[in-house]
Amino acid sequence: MTGDTEPGRSLYRDKPKVADYMTRDVDTVSPDDTVGEVARRIVDSDAHSGFPVCNGRRVEGFVSARDLLLASNDDPIFTVMTDELIVAHPEMRITDAARVILRSGIQRLPVVDDAGNLSGIISNADVIRSQIERATPEKVGKLKQTLESIHGVTAEEERRTVDLEALTPTQTKVYTDELEGRSYELQNGLAEPLVVIDNAGELLLADGHHRVKAAARLGIEEMDAYVIVLDQRVELGMAETARKGNLEGIDDIQEVDYAHHPLVETTKRLQSDR
Repeated sequence: MTGDTEPGRSLYRDKPKVADYMTRDVDTVSPDDTVGEVARRIVDSDAHSGFPVCNGRRVEGFVSARDLLLASNDDPIFTVMTDELIVAHPEMRITDAARVILRSGIQRLPVVDDAGNLSGIISNADVIRSQIERATPEKVGKLKQTLESIHGVTAEEERRTVDLEALTPTQTKVYTDELEGRSYELQNGLAEPLVVIDNAGELLLADGHHRVKAAARLGIEEMDAYVIVLDQRVELGMAETARKGNLEGIDDIQEVDYAHHPLVETTKRLQSDR
C-alpha cells in the first residue's frame, strides 16, 4: 500500500484539508467475501463500482468491478483485489489530493489515518466542491466585518442547514439561463453553501438566490448555509429591499429570460451604436 501523505502536516493546519470534504460513512467489503457476493452488491447499488477492502477498519486493498470480470464467483476477494493503493490522509491538503486524482485518473481515494484505518473516501466530485466553496468563507468574513462596522453589532459565523421556506429573499429576480447550471450543481452535490443573515430570527438570504430558485424547482427543502448571526436586531438595507419588492419567499423571486439579461442588452446597444 502506497501512502500519499507528506511530513509536517501541521504546516497545513490553516489550509482546506481532505477531512473537511471526504465522505465519512463508507461501505466496505471483507478480504474473505466472495467475488459473487461483491458483484451482487455492485449490481444492486447505484453509487458503487467498487469498495475498499478492510479487515475491521484496517484497509488492505480496493476491489473494482473490473477486478471481478475474470474471477470465479467463489474466489475470495483478497485474491483479486488491488493491494498497492494510493491513499490520502485526513490532514492532507485538498489541493494535493486534487493533483493525485488528476494525475492518476483515480476517481476515489481511500482516506487512511496513521494506523492504516479507513477514515473516509475523497472523490473527484468532493475536490470540485472544495474549489467551488473556496472563496465563500472569505466572502462571509467580509460581510460579517461590514455588518459589525456599519451597525455597531457583534456577529458570529455558523455553518448549518436552513429551511428554504424560512428564508426571506433580498434579490427580486434571477436569470433563467443560470438556473440550469445551478440545478446541475445541486443534483451532483457541487453547489456552494448559501450565505444567510440571522437578524434576530429573520433569515435574510444574502447570497444564493439562483441556488434556492433551482432547489425549489427540484423539490429540495433544505440547504447548507453559512449563517451570520447578529447579537441584536438592526435595520438592514437588504431587509428594506425585500419589503419594497414584496419578497416573502422563494416564489416571489422573478425569473427573467436570458434574452433580457442586462449584459446582453448592453451588448446589443453597443452594436447598434457602431
